[in-house]
Amino acid sequence: MGLFDRFRRRRAGEVRGADSADSAHLISWTEQHHGVEGYLEPRTTVTETTLMLIAHDGEWTRRRVDGPAAAHRLTRKLGIPLYEVAKVGYPQRMRDYQARQRILRDRNRRAADG
Repeated sequence: MGLFDRFRRRRAGEVRGADSADSAHLISWTEQHHGVEGYLEPRTTVTETTLMLIAHDGEWTRRRVDGPAAAHRLTRKLGIPLYEVAKVGYPQRMRDYQARQRILRDRNRRAADG
């Protein structure tokens, strides 16, 4: 990254790539959770390649990575398995976690409203 790159405006349709903060977050998150698996999400017209980490209970995080090779290197370094979402899909535990979180948010909203 050049000295003034961070101050330049992005053009419409230009996507942000991965940076060291993304990798640091993924490493830190993995250290704080157990039973973590990596799920590689392919590049789209909106986002670069992303790596989703999913813990044993379904809690998850997602950050950009510099392509599939970078995801493989990072997961190898972390000692966790890597799956391609396009081939295996997302695990049921992640969907269950999302459903539990939605129920909790709805309960909290109802309690706050009255």
